[in-house]
Order: sequence, then C-alpha cells, then structure tokens
Amino acid sequence: MISLLPCLFLLITATSEFYSQCQPGAAPAPADPVPDPAPSVEPTTTSPSTPTSSSKPSGSGPGTTLQSGYYWIRGVSAPNYHKYMQTSPLYSAGPALLNSYTTAGQFQVVSGQLVQLVSGPGEKPEKFLYAVVSETRVINNMSLAVSFSESKNTYGTFKFGGDDLQWSVSGISRPNPSAWFVCTGQKMYINLGNYMYQTPAGCADQTIHYYNDKTANN
Repeated sequence: MISLLPCLFLLITATSEFYSQCQPGAAPAPADPVPDPAPSVEPTTTSPSTPTSSSKPSGSGPGTTLQSGYYWIRGVSAPNYHKYMQTSPLYSAGPALLNSYTTAGQFQVVSGQLVQLVSGPGEKPEKFLYAVVSETRVINNMSLAVSFSESKNTYGTFKFGGDDLQWSVSGISRPNPSAWFVCTGQKMYINLGNYMYQTPAGCADQTIHYYNDKTANN
C-alpha cells in the first residue's frame, strides 16, 4: 500500500510563484504562455496496485482517460508547454520523452520509483514500467539519461515536491532537484547543474509537473 505525497493543487499555483531571475541556483522560471485555469478535479486519493518486478515490459496502454490513482506529467513552459511525459515506443521500454498530449503516459511515484501504467483499463494484473536513471553522465557531463524499463531503478529516488517531479541521489548535491533537460528528439535528461544556466545546445531547461484532470489537454 502507498500514500500519495501531499502536493500543491495543480501546475498553476506552482508555476505562477516561481522566481523569474535566471542565475546559478535560481528557482525554475516558467515562460509564457500563461497556463490555463485550474481544473475542478481534486487530487485523487486512490492508490494504484504496488508494482512488482514481474510486470511485463509493454502493454496496450491505459488510454486517454486518466485511470484512478495515476497522474499525467507535463511541462508548463515554452518550448515544451503542455508536452507530456511518455515512452518511445509508446507503452514499451525505451527512452523517456516529453511529447504530444495525444499519447500521454500515466504515472505514479511508489516508494521512490516512478512507475508508468502500461496495461489497459480494467486489465488485471496491472502492468508497469519503471523510470531508470543512467549513472553515466552525458551532455556536457552534467546530465543523466532517463528511460523506462521492466526493472526497477537502482540509482536515486523520485518524489513529488509539491506538484513538480524531483529526483535525488546520495553523493550529488543538485542546485535544483526539479531541473530537467529536454533535448534532441524530445528525450528527457536529469539536469545536474543550475537551472537556466549554460543550457547545452539542442536542449531546453524544463520542470515537469503532475496534472490530474480527466484528460490530457493541449
């Protein structure tokens, strides 16, 4: 059994309070356009089944209606405004992407693991993939690639810090635990450096946030 971490209401509260100055160690600075009004849906209190290592590595997918106990995860600033976390191939093991709302994945954080639901609605047992963080530094030696796998992540832990998705690991002090890069092919990387500072060519600084309205939107 799990319990969902308390979080700020939705993306609008979190993003409208960010400090806009960009300097080493600065807080995230979302850019225009202004996020749309908060949906009336309250954070769900239903927990997903606990994933197991025997889960199959691919599935038919949960569809375009948010399943109970899960979240959409999306960017809230340009150039990835309302782009949603998912995998390539869709609902299968592969790199994490931030891409179209029409193919958005559904996620939850369980005991430090970021899990993606890949089974169909009502399918039992549920099938999951796990977000896996590579220990090998890439892109200016300041980022870590993220992919989804049948196996659990063994490097660091995920959590929701408010409504933003964070990652941390012992031995690395990150200036901003919510900082990500979205680079060529919309592939996602954890940014180990300062947010909005010395951004690598071909990448965009990004924070990503949970969203729990019934459907993903653009």
